[in-house]
Amino acid sequence: MAQDPSVKDLEGRVLTTEVEIPAEELSAGPRGYRVHVVDYDTSTDTFYSPQAYDPPEEGCYLDPFKEDIDEGKIDELLTVPGFHAQNVYAIVMRTLARFEFALGRRVSWGFPGHQIYVAPHAFADANAFYSEADQALAFGYFRAPNADGDLVPVFSCLSHDVVAHETTHALLDGLRERYTAPSSPEQAGFHEGFSDLVSILSVFSLKDVVRTILLTGNENKEMRASNRVPVSFLTVENLRSSVLLGLAEQMGSEMSGIRGSALRRSVNLEPLKPGETKYLDRGIYKEPHKCGELLVAAMLNVFLQVWHRRLDKYTENRTEVDVSIVVDEGAAAADHLLTMAIRALDYMPPTDIRFHDYLSALLTSDREMVPDDSKYSYREKLRDSFADYGVKPPRKADNDGYWAPVENNFRYDRTHFTSMLGDPNEIFRFIWDNRFALKLESEEEFLGKAYMKVQSVRSCMRVGPDGFTVRETVAEYIQMSTLRFEELAGIGISPIRADIPADTEITLYGGGTLIFDEYGQLKYHIRNSIFSRANQPKRIEYLWKYGYISNPAFTENIFSRMHLNRIISSQIDFTEGF
Repeated sequence: MAQDPSVKDLEGRVLTTEVEIPAEELSAGPRGYRVHVVDYDTSTDTFYSPQAYDPPEEGCYLDPFKEDIDEGKIDELLTVPGFHAQNVYAIVMRTLARFEFALGRRVSWGFPGHQIYVAPHAFADANAFYSEADQALAFGYFRAPNADGDLVPVFSCLSHDVVAHETTHALLDGLRERYTAPSSPEQAGFHEGFSDLVSILSVFSLKDVVRTILLTGNENKEMRASNRVPVSFLTVENLRSSVLLGLAEQMGSEMSGIRGSALRRSVNLEPLKPGETKYLDRGIYKEPHKCGELLVAAMLNVFLQVWHRRLDKYTENRTEVDVSIVVDEGAAAADHLLTMAIRALDYMPPTDIRFHDYLSALLTSDREMVPDDSKYSYREKLRDSFADYGVKPPRKADNDGYWAPVENNFRYDRTHFTSMLGDPNEIFRFIWDNRFALKLESEEEFLGKAYMKVQSVRSCMRVGPDGFTVRETVAEYIQMSTLRFEELAGIGISPIRADIPADTEITLYGGGTLIFDEYGQLKYHIRNSIFSRANQPKRIEYLWKYGYISNPAFTENIFSRMHLNRIISSQIDFTEGF
């Protein structure tokens, strides 16, 4: 697998690495049980013949390009469509495997199908996106000037972080389908920021890449020659400037329009000073990609601090550390934080989310798996880092930012434990029987003013660092109610805007996530009320201001449109072919 054509090793060669993916026998494409690569170019009406795979006796497929990589023909290989197809298949499957490991279950795509189509050369454009309607990931290609000023082809399907980013959009859509709906800048920003975060942390789990960036980003030739890193170099700020900014520099400008500058800007984003306006209250951070950068900044600062902390045991009473130790500890920190980031999705409300919801989800889901966090203090660092960027736990969390466990006063005598592991009807029966204990009846959701649906029921088996398993069942329900603007006052919602026509129909959404333990007992009820007097006025104002109420078509092809807006000002010469 090629990391990215713009990321080079010390001799100026494109980096390659081997990655582990779920074993399976492949059909031509490659086509597996979850991913189907279809290499059709809509710009030139060209269909590239799929690469055939002949499974050997042991049932694993052979890599037809390994010999070329071993012989150093990678520059030639980067122009071969068959290699592009294999590369994009491997990264999509690797990302899927990371989600399934973290969540402890199979993960579905955001559409009714098992296989996602992947088009490595979908069009001649500096764009890449996930399309739910097409059940596909589409990657563009374009021409850009190289160091000599010559126009050369650039393929987004060869960029590890671009492919991982788009795959994350598809997986997040499958896990939380309401997160693509217009709600607030933070909800749109979460989809972008979370996808950036997964792609960046995935890159840092590739040890070959981290090693190269670490050595290249430092001017000390002795360090490169000896493969030893001075202890004086191993500070948080040096790791930030050498590795994070080094990776941003190495990625170059060829695909900056597609991948954006989230890494560079997030690394340089300063924590708030006393008295400063919160980032989320500033106009520029209403744009989804800019808003998402706050999430990336908070998480990457934790990554740097934990990486530095993990090196303490090697730096005491020493002047140098072997570079492989530095790389291994960085990869371990990135891997652990990536697992935390993904696992937290199960502990979030299913609609109208904010960054503070994600913070409490991170803290609570990690505490369930790792009660003792004293070794590296991930959770303490997360609280402090999010606060540095103006994000503090929501009021419905406890003083330490964790979701409060429910009081165990629920009825279980009319529901069946086995059925509750996967049957939405059984979960709805539990909700109905416990509507007062869940505090739903008091807000009249069951009095005909809101429609409710149990959207998913997922059984999970997660493995903790101590080797023991934690079994949970995660169920989410969605509520919706369509009212005329003039009716909102009757349910206690006072919109911020008064210029909305009285007969305008507005749909309110709400819902909750129910976390059951291995005995079927409810542990957490994480919800956003459909009739919230505090949150719904802000949501309505956002939807009206940006035209989502008057023009629902704005929500179509949302990822293509958002990514295109990011690159619209880029000065890139496009081509009709390779």
